[in-house]
Amino acid sequence: MPGFYATIARYYDAEHADKIDDLPLYDEIAAEYGQPILEIGCGSGRVVFHLAQSGYTVHGIDNEASMLERARHRLNIQPHLKDLLTLHQGDVFTYPLEGRYKVTLLSYNALMHFHDQDAQLALLKRLREWTDDDGLLVIDLPNAGETFASQDNDAITLERTFIEPENGHLVMQQAVSYLDRVEQLMRVTWIYDEVTGDGIVKRTVAPVVFRYFFYSEVCLLLKQTGFTVEAVYGDTERGPFEDGCERMIILARPVSP
Repeated sequence: MPGFYATIARYYDAEHADKIDDLPLYDEIAAEYGQPILEIGCGSGRVVFHLAQSGYTVHGIDNEASMLERARHRLNIQPHLKDLLTLHQGDVFTYPLEGRYKVTLLSYNALMHFHDQDAQLALLKRLREWTDDDGLLVIDLPNAGETFASQDNDAITLERTFIEPENGHLVMQQAVSYLDRVEQLMRVTWIYDEVTGDGIVKRTVAPVVFRYFFYSEVCLLLKQTGFTVEAVYGDTERGPFEDGCERMIILARPVSP
């Protein structure tokens, strides 16, 4: 059975075409801390391509072949970026990635795919190994407080509509979700209804589980793995992290051995 991202790979880029608000923040951080830059869970390359196009040396790692196939296709049609952008397919826990990086990124919701504490600690320990002593780790997560304060709703919700660029079909993306407040897990079933040229609706169903994090919890995880929090923001424009903010964007510095 294919995994979540293998199932939705052909929809992902169109679905996130308007997700650009975090890119200026990464430009600012790259300008301050330098290169090379590493992104964990780079997928089809939304962030790494932007940074490479800005002139930075970037590496991206992901374990989903379907997403990296899309990234490699993009790289093949932009050969001028091949000296700046390197893509790695493998398990972040075991992949033999060499070198150290000035900036390591767990961009948009990436940490939410690591559900249990052992996996979270193992991941952050690896990132400490890969992050230069004077570098920076960036973690971008939703503000869990807002999600946990919301009322449960078992209804199917229309999230967005978009045109799938490869065939021009209209896609209606819907979701139904359940939040386990004890385990801090959100179980979501994404439903993609694609209207084909002859009017037939083709449905794709893709379940996924996200782990939500609270600020104090992330601080403890970072402390246990050799990082210290330098700043936390409530949005990609470095607004305050406070009640009602949308995001929890944490900048963490390595602690000297």
